[in-house]
Amino acid sequence: MRKEFERVHLTARGKVVVLTMNHPEVLNAISPRMADGMMKALEFAGDTSNGFRAVVITGEGRGFSSGANLAEASGQSDGPRDAGKHLAQHYHPLLRRIRDLELPILTAVNGVAAGVGMSIALMGDLVLAARSAYFLQAFTRIGLVPDGGSTWLLPRLIGLARARELSLLAEKLSAETALEWGLINRVCNDAALLDETVGLAERLAEGPTIALAATRSLYWSSPQNTYEEQLDLERRQQQRAGSTEDFVEGVSAFLQKRPARFSGH
Repeated sequence: MRKEFERVHLTARGKVVVLTMNHPEVLNAISPRMADGMMKALEFAGDTSNGFRAVVITGEGRGFSSGANLAEASGQSDGPRDAGKHLAQHYHPLLRRIRDLELPILTAVNGVAAGVGMSIALMGDLVLAARSAYFLQAFTRIGLVPDGGSTWLLPRLIGLARARELSLLAEKLSAETALEWGLINRVCNDAALLDETVGLAERLAEGPTIALAATRSLYWSSPQNTYEEQLDLERRQQQRAGSTEDFVEGVSAFLQKRPARFSGH
């Protein structure tokens, strides 16, 4: 199955769906049109009636995403360009949809991941990068500030000093260094990147879907919660997970010393 959206396409690989940003002529720079297409694609992927249990996000061609499509965004302005308006109207809803999707998300970073493209790459629950890939906080090169949630994500992933360095100096960060810093999970040979990412997604797609969704929600909530608030949130999410068919199957499989067969319910 392949389904087309605005500058995005979805490809089914069993219970895994691959969302591919599809504007390779500009290294998948994200325009408002593409952001809206990604929103619709994620809605489709997250619809339980379609049967998907994990999502992979990647880019068509030589790059994951070179950042915001400044040419198209500028062309939509009738007066002085309001970059903040485009964030609020198009990019922020997309970022929130990625955060709130109740499926595991993996990103396969091929080539450049710059600007808001870097932010989307780092929103994966697991982030895999090709050896030739690199990350770039490109904002100060054009007189802008970091956006896409990067000033929230980066200090939590790699610490404040390295986050500032990336954003202020706007230097390329190789995949190998990103792995060393703990920014990403794995580095793969270029030709094997998508297959290795889909392979991990298939493992998650066979898992307890509701518990996995609750787990990713817990980690997104953790940074702004106190310890007591997080304990209470864990209790509520555990209550939810403990009421599922998959919990019953997991316990039965453990007691019977056999692999669990999770249904996602």
